[in-house]
Amino acid sequence: MTGRLFEVSTVEGLKAVNDHDNAAVTTGWITIPTADGTMRVYEAHPVRPADRAVVVLPEAFGVNEHIQDIARRHAACGLLALAPDLFHRSGVRTLRYDQRTEAMSLIGAIGPDAIVTDVEAVLSRLAQQEGIPATRTAVNGLCFGGRAAFTAATGVSGLGAVVVFYGPGIAVGPHAVIDRAGEIDAPVQLHVGSEDPSIPRDQVTAIERALNVVETDYESYVYAGAGHAFACDARPHMYVEDSARTAWQRTRAFLDKHLPTAV
Repeated sequence: MTGRLFEVSTVEGLKAVNDHDNAAVTTGWITIPTADGTMRVYEAHPVRPADRAVVVLPEAFGVNEHIQDIARRHAACGLLALAPDLFHRSGVRTLRYDQRTEAMSLIGAIGPDAIVTDVEAVLSRLAQQEGIPATRTAVNGLCFGGRAAFTAATGVSGLGAVVVFYGPGIAVGPHAVIDRAGEIDAPVQLHVGSEDPSIPRDQVTAIERALNVVETDYESYVYAGAGHAFACDARPHMYVEDSARTAWQRTRAFLDKHLPTAV
């Protein structure tokens, strides 16, 4: 493991996530090996040693400040949070939100096998270095990361929980994995806006039908009037505060249910 650099951050304004405002977390970047080369991972450590973790999979724009903030929010709630750079094969680290064309090209090149490889590498590090097994680890993805989280659930057994925020491309597209839903053995929670053109209602229904035949718990929520990226407060024109707050409250309850803190 190389490139280990950490700093202490104070997490404020967690209005849409939890009520642990001003909780100090330790953050930094590490480098871990994967089958396809080394990968940078952003880590956020909670104040107290954690016995549960969450892998935060990024939007189509990489592990930018927003995704790092999501990791810090999880850490403020007591989970060790790791956000892997799924773009590591391309050499691109992050993109601006106005670089959508470039982003679509990058995520189009990341198929299911690459996603599973990278998530397994993070899980391996958690087990070996932190003593946290997959059963005590959740995967939380947003946008492209939502598709990646669902994909990971189909390819990695024994995950503690999976939370998908507006993940397009699960049911339809070149990397769709809905036909693999039968492999999922983790509880799944889905969040999508009713006005999200990238995940129309018929695709939501298809995902729900696929999960109905899986012997695992799942929850699916559609937020009236919300569009894509409704929980991304880094994009004010897309952010819907009420829906985001509710979605994060549900996420927190879901993670606490399936990854309860040790007594």
